[in-house]
Amino acid sequence: MQSKTFGFGTQIRKSPFFDATVRWGAQGFSVYNHMYIPRDFGDPEQNFWTLVNDAILCDVAVERQVEISGPDAAQFVQTLTPRDLSSMAVGQCKYVLITNAEGGILNDPILLKLAEDRFWLSLADSDILLWAQGVAVHAGLDVQIHEPDVSPLQLQGPKSGEIMQALFGPEIADLRYYWFIETELDGIPLVVSRTGWSSELGYEIFLRDAAYGDALWERIMSVGLPMGLKPGHTSSIRRIEGGMLSYHADADIQTNPFELGLERLCNLDMEADFIGKFALKRIRDTGVSRKQVGLILEGAPLTGPNTTFWAIHHAGAPVGKVTSAVYSPRLGQNIALAMVSVEVAALGTQLTVTTDAGETGARVVERPFFDPRKSLAATAAIRPAEARA
Repeated sequence: MQSKTFGFGTQIRKSPFFDATVRWGAQGFSVYNHMYIPRDFGDPEQNFWTLVNDAILCDVAVERQVEISGPDAAQFVQTLTPRDLSSMAVGQCKYVLITNAEGGILNDPILLKLAEDRFWLSLADSDILLWAQGVAVHAGLDVQIHEPDVSPLQLQGPKSGEIMQALFGPEIADLRYYWFIETELDGIPLVVSRTGWSSELGYEIFLRDAAYGDALWERIMSVGLPMGLKPGHTSSIRRIEGGMLSYHADADIQTNPFELGLERLCNLDMEADFIGKFALKRIRDTGVSRKQVGLILEGAPLTGPNTTFWAIHHAGAPVGKVTSAVYSPRLGQNIALAMVSVEVAALGTQLTVTTDAGETGARVVERPFFDPRKSLAATAAIRPAEARA
């Protein structure tokens, strides 16, 4: 299959791994951060089972990096987020929210601290490069902001640790959850982090020179294939099981952290100032009118994720919308993330959802739906010698 089969136009960029993903079976692409992202390698349920039982390699170069550097970089980055970064160490990652003056969420990236004066924001799907550059214009701070030549891959699944040790040596097993190292593989410059969008044990491998994209993909696949590694795509099933947000679906500029239960990411009493501080204090003090909840949907297994927001009713009145829904073969249930009025957000509340197939019953449940403490993702990667012990 030739690359020219896929054509959104020259305004949509291709990643350094694009040709490799096509060779390895990518059958369809979506657009994310103005780039192609592989979304179809065949059966999505098989992709899910490979992820949770073995390992998948995903092209996520669409997670563009915004690099913020300079003498005032740390102060400027704190200006962008309500999460307290004062104790963040070099080599550490943090999940952060970027908020606007009204407390709305503009992005929920992973922040990497490469040096005391140098940071990367590894983005979800919105134009934070433009936002950060605009904020910097009148900030009065000495910073430089640009998009570096960095393209991540995700190696995710229980066998990812074993594959990483075969690639980088046993020492990679010492890399802690939400930390990273700067390294290389066969002379290819990389950053490797213990992060990923799967809620499974996993790593992100940030390529720092696009010229090596094909070589890096093939190297990882050649080592991992005998261990069960397959090319894949980020799994909607697994991320909904894990309660992970998809920007523009489960969160957007109209959504605030308190509606999502993410107040832990907002230190509103810290001395440092940040965009949205006053608004978020007001929201905290007055409360919210809606909340994100988990739902179990009745009826036959869904044939795929929802492609529109499904209306939710209670006693005949509209009370919210389903933002993400899918059938989980592991749980044997249709599961969904939804935004509903606080009056119907209590566990056990019975609701009615209008799906593409018609009305069906739903029940409010805890979320995440599986492994709520993320013990799978946070667990230490076992060295081969330890596995044999």
